[in-house]
Amino acid sequence: MPFLHYAPWLLLAGLGAATQAQAQTTYQPTWASLDQRPVPQWFTDAKFGIFIHWGVYSVPAYRPVSPRPYETYAEWYGADVYGNAALRESFHNKNYGPTFTYRDFGPLFRAELFDPARWADLFVRAGARYVVLTSKHHDGYSLWPTTAPYKQQWNSGAVGPKRDLVGELTQAVRARGLKMGLYYSLMEWESTPTPSRPGGYYLPAADIAKHQIPDAQYVDQNSLWQLKELVTRYQPALLFADGEWDRPAEYWKSREFLAWLYNNAPNKMEVVVNDRWGRGTRSQHGGYYTSEYASDNDKVGAHHPWEESRGMGQSYGFNRAENIDDYLSSAQLVHQLIDIVSRGGNLLLNIGPAADGTIPVLMQERLVDIGKWLAINGESIYGTTAWEPGVTQSEPNKTLYYTAKGNDLYVLATAWPAAPFVVAGVRSTRKPPQVTLLGSPVPVKATTKGGQLTIQPPTLSPAQIPSPLAYVFKISGGAALPAAGR
Repeated sequence: MPFLHYAPWLLLAGLGAATQAQAQTTYQPTWASLDQRPVPQWFTDAKFGIFIHWGVYSVPAYRPVSPRPYETYAEWYGADVYGNAALRESFHNKNYGPTFTYRDFGPLFRAELFDPARWADLFVRAGARYVVLTSKHHDGYSLWPTTAPYKQQWNSGAVGPKRDLVGELTQAVRARGLKMGLYYSLMEWESTPTPSRPGGYYLPAADIAKHQIPDAQYVDQNSLWQLKELVTRYQPALLFADGEWDRPAEYWKSREFLAWLYNNAPNKMEVVVNDRWGRGTRSQHGGYYTSEYASDNDKVGAHHPWEESRGMGQSYGFNRAENIDDYLSSAQLVHQLIDIVSRGGNLLLNIGPAADGTIPVLMQERLVDIGKWLAINGESIYGTTAWEPGVTQSEPNKTLYYTAKGNDLYVLATAWPAAPFVVAGVRSTRKPPQVTLLGSPVPVKATTKGGQLTIQPPTLSPAQIPSPLAYVFKISGGAALPAAGR
């Protein structure tokens, strides 16, 4: 199957002097060298991406719903249902039988209704600018026909769909003009020991004895092998590493891999990486910083590119135990996008397809709703930077957020302002500055006094409301500049 390839002269054509200089840089396998590499601009401009958790775990698609963070992740079925003695007895054995192992789900992951073009069309309708597919999660099952020696009978080309799922979706996504990225788990439950479990591993001893990759060969013959295979075969624009926490970067040989990637990847000027490359590297080393269900939002900000990922509910993989009240509404998801972008971040919103390759209709609805809002208000999201007004609202009732692009400033309101509101620190060559409501032809009145801009929300009829999810006031006028911007 053909994939998009990049000739070196095309990568350099049209690049600025600074970027061309970066293209000639040789990176060394040290954090001091690797951390100097800028995060490519396409990522910081994109703001909104789609995460996809899909694999063998999509067959049982179950984990008990919990109010505690991370304990509803259905993609962890292998470790925390099958691998948990109490849950194995009460759910797994009851429904599948005591001799049914996690790997027995493999042939049942058939993806018979998977239509990559339809997926890509949905992502475009959602207004996403990039897609990140889980190419291999912690269960070690690869969604492509890998050549890695220990995975010949545990990949989508040999077991289940008998298809190259990574390749098919990569081609479809790129055909629609979106960037394609891949998630890859460095660890695997059957091979990577952990101090977090009493037995020292995530799975029962019988699974470890049968399927463990020898530790001395795990990195060179498995994780590094597959990472380089993914890069050379599919040329992902983004690599999202995970599963790094129990071992240091030295074990994973992460610095050596990243130096190879930055120096030799066919699309080295385009590729973006995250910060999960070994114990202690998050928000310290790698590329952009990551947070998950806002767990590390206090550690990131506009000073460094970052991305928040989460599901629409409390799971990444499809969880049949979740119901409608466990999902965020379309408005809540748009408000989360606004909040994250206003602080300089990206939102990577996850969907969990079913094992047959269909995307649950509720997830589709949420994506389409977000896309409708972005079709009207996207200029306040894409390509913007964080902006600090002179006067901010106090939590927890914050409803006004700010982004900036060029000479324009955007005020994003998650609730319709009931009264005139003030934006401090705006300087403009226009008196008063021009203020519009995106998606509406109704004029907006604005006045300036003492360095403060007061906006009078117009009175709208129901038919004049551009979108009920959130509202954007655009301040333009040649030099709408923050007095205290970042």
